[in-house]
Amino acid sequence: MLTTEILSRAQFAFTIGFHIIWPTVNIGLGLFLLIMEIMWLITKNKVYLSLYKFWVKIFALAFGMGVVTGIPMSFQFGTNFSKFSELAGSVIGPLIGVEVMTAFFLEAAFIGVMIFGWKRFSPKIHLTATILVVLGTHHSAFWILSLNSWMHTPDGIHIVDGIIRIDDWLKVIFNPSFPYRLIHMILACYTTASLLLAGIFSYYIIKNKYLEVAKKGFSLALWVLLVIVPLQIFMGDMHGLNTIKYQPLKIAAMEGLWDTSKGAPTVLFGIPSEKLEKNLYSIEIPKLSSIILTHDPNGEVKGIKEWPKDSRPNVPLVFYTFRIMVGLGFIFLFTSIIGLILRFKNKLYSYRPFLWLCVLLTPAGFISTISGWIVAEAGRQPWVINNILRTSNSISNVRPELVMGSFSTFLIVYPVIFIAFLIYSGALVKKGPLSPDDALKEMDKEESKWIQTASHTTHVISGK
Repeated sequence: MLTTEILSRAQFAFTIGFHIIWPTVNIGLGLFLLIMEIMWLITKNKVYLSLYKFWVKIFALAFGMGVVTGIPMSFQFGTNFSKFSELAGSVIGPLIGVEVMTAFFLEAAFIGVMIFGWKRFSPKIHLTATILVVLGTHHSAFWILSLNSWMHTPDGIHIVDGIIRIDDWLKVIFNPSFPYRLIHMILACYTTASLLLAGIFSYYIIKNKYLEVAKKGFSLALWVLLVIVPLQIFMGDMHGLNTIKYQPLKIAAMEGLWDTSKGAPTVLFGIPSEKLEKNLYSIEIPKLSSIILTHDPNGEVKGIKEWPKDSRPNVPLVFYTFRIMVGLGFIFLFTSIIGLILRFKNKLYSYRPFLWLCVLLTPAGFISTISGWIVAEAGRQPWVINNILRTSNSISNVRPELVMGSFSTFLIVYPVIFIAFLIYSGALVKKGPLSPDDALKEMDKEESKWIQTASHTTHVISGK
């Protein structure tokens, strides 16, 4: 039976899963745009200008998509999870409000300068605009992840008459899991953008198109990937140590460990059975989970059976998505290392199997990121605020058919706008980047158009 709770959770999961694509693109591409502009200003190599002008269009499009898909999510706190909002409004409201009033406005105010301001402002002003927009994307992630992390590891509050009161805002914002989740997510965005660039530019190289620009962009993407992926794996380990301290049940579900044990194994593969409370056909490495999670081969790791059945998450969902995320992470590491080897052998742009591998991995960063979010959010269930408010007790008192109506609208509208994004961005990719010389000429044309527009506006205002 489709209850209000099931439909509300499914709707929010769908909308946030769709929305997360766009901030991931913006945060990741922001790093590359900043690198490209700095390199252009330092070296005066027109290839970097061409790269910037190509990707800033996709960046702007993703920014618009993020705004459109992000606004409905905050409304759902009131329409679908009103009891959550009633209890935690004192935390939710200020954190989201700060994000909108600072980070979003910072991005919106300066993105126009990034796109149209090359000849209308000095190079320093344009670079400043890029820096501010990039800071805005990261600032947005800061506040949203602070709120989300607080829901996992609430701190700095007490409850009076069913309402959360703030004791210490610093403890609320910098709650125990926040630093790990923030860095982990930012690095995921960088990884996703690196794979996106590497995939598109490797395709250009395969097709022998836009080679001067494609090779430079491909090389840059792989350098960033080589640095970021090992850092991400390290942060994943640190995040895991934090999670086993504050959310041990989530770790048990991720690892597929049903029984508490010392020297706990790592389950490489298996079929978790919630009914039988064990893994079927499991392949295990003895003691590896204890080594990873406690840094002690005989360290104790709690099993899922330590918790009542009504307090456990969906174990198969958490188990499988965790393996997708980790498996892809090691594929990314393998890819970056192979890229480094080919670079030293002067085969980076000619070894076609590697180029095709990069093409295949173009969407893999998004898959890994969404899998990670499923692990984090499904692993927290049945709590919306960990150990404080159950999801079942946070649902609005509305009829299921009303939620079904709004959910059906999202199911129709979001795929349509996603297809529109793919068509438009696909057209940009098909058209390809401007040649370095044409990118420089386009700047001069922009200046000419700006002068003409300003002159026309002056004549209209003066009545001439």
